[in-house]
Amino acid sequence: MKTWINSFLNYCKAKGYSKETIRTYDINLHEALDFIVVEKEEQKITFELMPYRLKIKNLSKKTVYKKLSVVKSFVNYLREEGLNIRVLSDEYVKTAKTLPKPIDDANIKEALEKAKIDERVLIELLYSLGLRISELENLKIKDIKNSWVIVKGKGGKIRQLPLIKSVETLLDEFIKEFSPKEYLFEKDGKRLSSNQLRYKLSKTFKGLGLKVTPHQLRHSFATELLQSGASIVDVSKLLGHQSLDSTQIYTKLATSFKEDNYKKAHPLSNGEIFV
Repeated sequence: MKTWINSFLNYCKAKGYSKETIRTYDINLHEALDFIVVEKEEQKITFELMPYRLKIKNLSKKTVYKKLSVVKSFVNYLREEGLNIRVLSDEYVKTAKTLPKPIDDANIKEALEKAKIDERVLIELLYSLGLRISELENLKIKDIKNSWVIVKGKGGKIRQLPLIKSVETLLDEFIKEFSPKEYLFEKDGKRLSSNQLRYKLSKTFKGLGLKVTPHQLRHSFATELLQSGASIVDVSKLLGHQSLDSTQIYTKLATSFKEDNYKKAHPLSNGEIFV
């Protein structure tokens, strides 16, 4: 079983998954396989998940869903490798999709005014390009050229993103001042990790009394575009989503904001907002 797990993790690494994702897969799979009953009969292998489900039953539905998703991905990989696997008790737990919480544009602008140049670059790239923090961690100097940024996303998928002129100017100033060798964000010649970048971002907004994550700025990017009338297809491509389903939640959020603004502004509503 350990050989299968290592093979699966190497496959994920080759597909371009982040170190953090691979680490999570590794931990979850070893945890799961301590409880999953594996039986082999001739050429068929059966995975009985019930003991594992009983182990994690008191966790939140969202956490249970994620843990079972890791197992499902592992099983799908083994099937692709030619193994005949039957899975029992693998029904998913239904979880409600929660709307992300974007950051108010005024708060972002206030943070940018008070931030140092490296902090400004961090905020502006997350907010103006909708990058994942892992994508920013792996962004190289050579990937920024001719007003475009080349990003390697999930599964090794490549996308090109246009740079706003002001952000491009800021990047030029940053590169001249810090002279990074290979990656955009480095310290002592070594690439800054996702956790280091998260900390830097968190510290910047903490001075405003706000708790902000990189993913919230990605949410803000998507929501702002949709609110301004951008096509969901275009936004999906900019975010690097595999399908429109992943982008759909931002449409709901943008629509709810438009509804609230309408009810606040219309003279007959008296500023009343209905839930």
